[in-house]
Amino acid sequence: MADILSAICRDKLQWIIDAKSSRSESELLAEAKTVPNPRGFGVALDRAVSEAGTGLIAELKKASPSKGLIRSDFVVPVLAKDYQTGGAACLSVLTDTTYFQGDNSYLTAARKAVDLPVLRKDFMLDPYQIIESRVIGADCILLIMAAILDSQADELSACARELGMDLLLEIHDESELERALRIGPTLLGINNRNLNTLEVDLATSERLTPYVPPEWTIVCESGISTSSHITRMKKIGVHRFLVGESLMREHDVVTATRNLLDIPIQKATSVEGMT
Repeated sequence: MADILSAICRDKLQWIIDAKSSRSESELLAEAKTVPNPRGFGVALDRAVSEAGTGLIAELKKASPSKGLIRSDFVVPVLAKDYQTGGAACLSVLTDTTYFQGDNSYLTAARKAVDLPVLRKDFMLDPYQIIESRVIGADCILLIMAAILDSQADELSACARELGMDLLLEIHDESELERALRIGPTLLGINNRNLNTLEVDLATSERLTPYVPPEWTIVCESGISTSSHITRMKKIGVHRFLVGESLMREHDVVTATRNLLDIPIQKATSVEGMT
């Protein structure tokens, strides 16, 4: 995976060069200042935890380098609405085209379909991408500590905050955690996937969580596919989760999301009937 990550970043840097040649950063920034204000991503997660005990970031993910095509019937507005109906607090949308078959238009379409805040899931290496994220409607951006230097992390996080977006810093080991903590309190994604072996182990979150200061907000990433996994993480104080592949593989996304969140179908239906 380390080699894959290097390849992705190398191609992404070329994409950035090409994008800047067709549209300048100043032009992009001017447009970013005209779009609607970001929806509060972290606030939405906090609200869900306060009201229901769990804050779910449900991900729209069509494919991945390791798994190939994950979902063929990838109709973004439908999936976004299904996630919202199922109880998700926020959405995450893959926008990388080359490796994940994503697209910027997917994020824009998802955000238009629902009133949930949306995370742009991509490989952020340059402020140009942060500005672009705001233009296409992102309310939060992901920074993968394994893919960037500390200087980049500082620059990218400052740019996102200036534009009013939330940050999700992703780490998967102790050294990345130490680096992330220098940036200042925000959302901290603990990725349970080993980026070298691709193995997934929830013990990663269990190992790293005790070292996260209380002013930070942990998001558990990878390896969550059942309500029992969520229960296990709640025992260590983690109540926010980013889940994509396991839900994307389900035919009935609404039911799968409710089952993951342990929401009784009867109860969910009756509540909908009152709205």
